[in-house]
Amino acid sequence: MELWFTEKQTEHYGITFNIKETLVVEQTDFQHLAIVDTVEFGRMLLLDGMVMTTVRDEFVYHEMVAHPALFTHPNPEHVLVVGGGDGGVIREVMKHPKVKKAVLVDIDGKVIEYSKKFLPEIAGELDNTRVEVIVGDGYMHIHEHKQAYDVIMVDSTEPVGPAVELFTKGFYQGISEALKEDGIFVAQTDNPWFKADLIRSVHRDVKEIFPITRVYGANIPTYPSGLWTFTMGSKKYDPLAVDESAIAELNTKYYSPRLHKAAFALPKLVEELLQD
Repeated sequence: MELWFTEKQTEHYGITFNIKETLVVEQTDFQHLAIVDTVEFGRMLLLDGMVMTTVRDEFVYHEMVAHPALFTHPNPEHVLVVGGGDGGVIREVMKHPKVKKAVLVDIDGKVIEYSKKFLPEIAGELDNTRVEVIVGDGYMHIHEHKQAYDVIMVDSTEPVGPAVELFTKGFYQGISEALKEDGIFVAQTDNPWFKADLIRSVHRDVKEIFPITRVYGANIPTYPSGLWTFTMGSKKYDPLAVDESAIAELNTKYYSPRLHKAAFALPKLVEELLQD
């Protein structure tokens, strides 16, 4: 008998995976967590029935959260990752020798625990000596640490459950206050096919707070529609002004020096969302 899992990405659309094995299923204090092994995408982390990451395509998302901002900031010594308990963004941050310390704050310790156990190729840098892992509220951490970070990355789920407040203008204002005077932040902002209003509202809110606001995209097969966006807010440095020749070649599979600026060339349908 074949076992299939379907993520219902909208009321009328979903994506289906053939499951080889269920590794863990648990209702944590914050969300429903499952890790399954699929035929097509390997081991997969699911939160509240939504695909968070898979071992086959995770590198796209994690590289594109981390590297555009870290190569835009000239000296990103102190980095904060809000969410991201699977450790993928932290893994990419650790590829930057200028980073002296990275702090990860995830509200659900079970995500961290099970990612270390079942997704070691993603979570492998969480025990790095340059990393501090905090199980706690990222929203509160932001408001309690003023001018503490050079770069802040928001690796959240979609705006449901405990992640709802991570898509509010008040949160972005708190991020601005937690950043140093030349700081940068980046957040995943979903897809233009089904969440156009979210992209539009986040861009508007960030633009009112940060003098430089840019949206960029990537292709992630297991995320709704496959076309994913990220929004960057910067106090001083423009990612489009980065000298491509100064970007180091890292051990990556998606991001590259050539892709850095290219990722900000948006499809017209996304450009139109961002117009005032």
